[in-house]
Amino acid sequence: MKYFYSSFIVTLIGLGIAYQIGGFLAVYICFLLGILEVSLSFDNAVVNAKVLSKMSKIWQDRFILYGIPIAVFGMRFLFPVLIVSVAASLGMWETFLLALNDPDAYHTALAANKNQIYIFGGAFLLMVFLSFFFEEKDIKWIKLVEDNYLIHILTKTDNMPLFIAICVGMIMAYLTQNISYALSYFGAILLYMALSLFDEIFSANGVKSGIMGFLYLEVLDASFSFDGVIGAFAMSENIFIIMIGLGIGAMFVRSLTLFMVHKKTLESFIYLEHGAHYAILALAIIMFINIFHEISEAVTGTIGFGFILVAFLSSIYQKRKSQK
Repeated sequence: MKYFYSSFIVTLIGLGIAYQIGGFLAVYICFLLGILEVSLSFDNAVVNAKVLSKMSKIWQDRFILYGIPIAVFGMRFLFPVLIVSVAASLGMWETFLLALNDPDAYHTALAANKNQIYIFGGAFLLMVFLSFFFEEKDIKWIKLVEDNYLIHILTKTDNMPLFIAICVGMIMAYLTQNISYALSYFGAILLYMALSLFDEIFSANGVKSGIMGFLYLEVLDASFSFDGVIGAFAMSENIFIIMIGLGIGAMFVRSLTLFMVHKKTLESFIYLEHGAHYAILALAIIMFINIFHEISEAVTGTIGFGFILVAFLSSIYQKRKSQK
């Protein structure tokens, strides 16, 4: 329980501020936004835990110390403001005032560029899944998919994740016929490859490089947060209420990450990592579909949670089976 103390403290402070802004209705909306964020990012916590377990203790602490302000203020507040600022050719301060005084216009500007955001986040998450799926690993979950002759051959082929991602990118470019979408997609692929390259250079003895691991986790967090930030406007147009609600959810995701690292949850529940990556694939596909047809955040969260739940139950079954 100690891992969640800070989250409960931030929640109480955040809800207190929300009450001052808009009374009990604002408190209720923040509560709902927090649940939305956790449901959309539970798989994020699992993947974060896997990456964080390979980082040194000092960088684990820095991820919490610096990562929380970046997650709350950077990804849930400043990043959307930056997107609108660039799209509308306005200064950051002007965009902030627009969000403050005319939330409808701010939301419209953000929504007008959501497709670029979706395709960027989807491409990055697709690379996260493919890199996991085609790596050599001893534990297989869905053996029909993961443990067959074709996958064995492809796993031994160099750069298979990149090849598949490029093929998907070409299909998306053909379907959208939009150069800015193509740039967003391949920009995400390039960013993933750059982070992986520098991580390989600076990692040693299986311990991920501190700064590169930190950056990877922040980009991963950003990719997961896009859905929540855009979907939050369905509940509130007040950017401070949105930041508080999503920030509360982000805090609990961080606490859950720490809990899984210190309790070695992924070692006890061996299929959780698999379930999280299948949920990531589902989220990437949904982000691509969102470009053509809007899908509810409730559906997205349910699918992601479903994969995690099935993986969790499968892990328990396998553990009991092994004990027998």
